[in-house]
Amino acid sequence: MNANAKMHGLDGTLVVPDWPPLTLDEVRDLLDRFSGCGEPREILSVSPRPFSAASVVRTRGGKVFVKRQHRNVRDREGLLEEHRFIEHLRGNGAPAPQVLAARSGDTAIESGEWTYEVHEVPQGADFYEDAISWTPFRSVHHACSTGQTLAGLHRASRRYAAPARQPRPLVASFTIFAADDPAAATKRYLAARPALNSDRSIHAACDEALDLLAPFHAELKPLLPALEPIWTHNDFHASNLFWSDTSAHARTVAIIDFGLADRTNAVHDLAHAIERNVVEWLALVENPDRFDAVPVHLGDLEALLAGYESARPLGSEEAAALAPMTALCHAEFALTEADYFLGVLHSKEQSRMAVPNYLVGHARWFRSRAGEKLLNGLRRWADARKEPRRGALP
Repeated sequence: MNANAKMHGLDGTLVVPDWPPLTLDEVRDLLDRFSGCGEPREILSVSPRPFSAASVVRTRGGKVFVKRQHRNVRDREGLLEEHRFIEHLRGNGAPAPQVLAARSGDTAIESGEWTYEVHEVPQGADFYEDAISWTPFRSVHHACSTGQTLAGLHRASRRYAAPARQPRPLVASFTIFAADDPAAATKRYLAARPALNSDRSIHAACDEALDLLAPFHAELKPLLPALEPIWTHNDFHASNLFWSDTSAHARTVAIIDFGLADRTNAVHDLAHAIERNVVEWLALVENPDRFDAVPVHLGDLEALLAGYESARPLGSEEAAALAPMTALCHAEFALTEADYFLGVLHSKEQSRMAVPNYLVGHARWFRSRAGEKLLNGLRRWADARKEPRRGALP
């Protein structure tokens, strides 16, 4: 393993990666199946993101992005679910990089225990390359442009009719709180994932989270029929965007990393964007009971929403659903992350960060005065949209 390779740890620090970095010989064998790439000359970067190994590679034909995942995380069909969605978005005007096909026509290449994919490298700056989820925008202009781009993705996605994904690790689905009975839906969710279902502590954490989140489900439930099912990105953090330049006024030019995508709804995706970019959750890692010490960037939130609605105005029911959805959307990602740690890495220690820390800890925060301040701000924003002039978030 490259001794200098590091990945983003769950507490925001840099740690030794779970997966060995790509090697030049490995990439050479892979790219030999592709026309037009040419001989790989240099691995230019080692991605610090967890869950996979990925690098930008300079080849004789230019730069490409190569990603390798374990087949227990993404087999060929799992990757093709993402690639078909990306191709639809590209055909409908969303700025997603092209997934390159081998001479065989395949875009997902299985070799031994690994599954590979090769993408073009987008034009623009990977300005947030070293940023992790739950770190804020660098300017309100970035927040506004992110909202506009997310709205454009949702417009492009509307006619994509693929069903929801099969149960897999690291997919941010929306099934538990889309159901009339979240407790029964949770049992079904766990039963489909043996690594979670066999762990008693997971069941106990789910029970606690369901109790904490029950008021938000009650608020969301009558609004669910108004939320049109569409495929969504579900990880729309600034680090999953390429930017026109590295200034405070940069605009988004490309969307990357569709690994968490699934069939949910636009409000679910927008709530994830709020949860990923506006609330600095890592503050809870060091002080899990200091709810008031978690920074919340309301100026960025206002800009994100304004940018989104400049391109796709929300319906009144969608706007009303945004507050409870923001409190609920983290639940299934916490569980799917725990499924990865338990079922793929077999790491009980890492799973504790997702469940109970993430699942229950964030639910507790939303029930605190600090969490209610954010949610009440979203509720007032939704109410203000009914007035002739919209008010700003508090």
